[in-house]
Amino acid sequence: MDGSEIEITAHPSFSDVVAEDWDACASPEAAAGGAPNDPFTTHRFLKALEDSGSVGPGTGWQPRYLTARMDGEMMAAAPLYAKSHSQGEYIFDHNWAHAYENAGGRYYPKLQIAAPFTPATGRRFLTRPGYDAEGMAALVQGAVQIAAENQIATVHATFCTEAEALAGAEMGLLHRVMQQYHWENRDYADFDGFLADLSSRKRKNIRKERATAQGFGGEIVSLTGDAIEPWHWDYFWRFYQDTGARKWGQPYLTRQFFDIAQQTMRDDILLCLALQDGRPVAGALNFIGRERLFGRYWGCTEHHPCLHFELCYYQAIDWAIAHGLKTVEAGAQGEHKLARGYLPVTTHSLHWIGDPGFRDAVARYLEAERAAVGEEIEILTGYGPFKRANVEEQQ
Repeated sequence: MDGSEIEITAHPSFSDVVAEDWDACASPEAAAGGAPNDPFTTHRFLKALEDSGSVGPGTGWQPRYLTARMDGEMMAAAPLYAKSHSQGEYIFDHNWAHAYENAGGRYYPKLQIAAPFTPATGRRFLTRPGYDAEGMAALVQGAVQIAAENQIATVHATFCTEAEALAGAEMGLLHRVMQQYHWENRDYADFDGFLADLSSRKRKNIRKERATAQGFGGEIVSLTGDAIEPWHWDYFWRFYQDTGARKWGQPYLTRQFFDIAQQTMRDDILLCLALQDGRPVAGALNFIGRERLFGRYWGCTEHHPCLHFELCYYQAIDWAIAHGLKTVEAGAQGEHKLARGYLPVTTHSLHWIGDPGFRDAVARYLEAERAAVGEEIEILTGYGPFKRANVEEQQ
């Protein structure tokens, strides 16, 4: 650094943030073409959330997009939101909120650096190449300063990378470790190659599930890019509404989000549909990264045995193998994924807490939680479907 001043700005909307500037920080790897590492912090994804009303007034996610400029050039950015609740985050802090408020504090609003409604690991402190350390430090300082100036008790960065988590811990932030389930591609030539890595019993079970699902009385298609048509979203909206109402009380995304995604993000999307007489009856939505496939939403209007497993897990594995992707992230929770080849891995988040007493209490909790998560991952991996030699190699 040459001593130039860094200017930090919090933007209430993307109206004054140039897409090219943001994406030069969010996805520099895609500047010459191809997919970003993940699409969830790109300008097009975050703007689709904003323009569709999925975030903004009335949602509890109020944008405060953070940018850091040096000599007029954007060097770093972060998707920052002021939040009035803890919904749509998938790394839960409800107990922290209850404890702090029971002690007389005010937990909300809080500041959240996150890809809304998206439990997928990726960079949260978005920096141009060459500005990693300086850019992250500026963004952390900016977010903490905003919190202090507005008497906000906490700042959180969820589903950040491990490298960011370690760097944040060096800055004095609290590091939290959780776990979810990912499938890893061990250079498989095809799905049968993956099955060959499994124990005989698990291999037979998966083949039986796939046969049951594919015999549901229709056809299964996987669509991306221009193969996805606007009418597909009419059906998928029904699937999403049904699942959202049962899981969360109300869906996070608006109907307009899918219309905008059709226009600006269909190359980032893999839509797996089960069709009967050409009419979708179930579907799973995935987002495509440079080396990863991210499973996000599933729903149906008809129940067919094992169709959920086929559309959400096995079709994703098929597509990842065919397109040379290294990993499938299957979203939050779900130990049922274990038997289908998705093993537990760590996820990371960072937390700033202004109150010293509350910070110390949370720090002790996180230390115990990290040990428990590590033990759980070791135990669960041992229960996975892989042959014993393969399990030991992965550990």
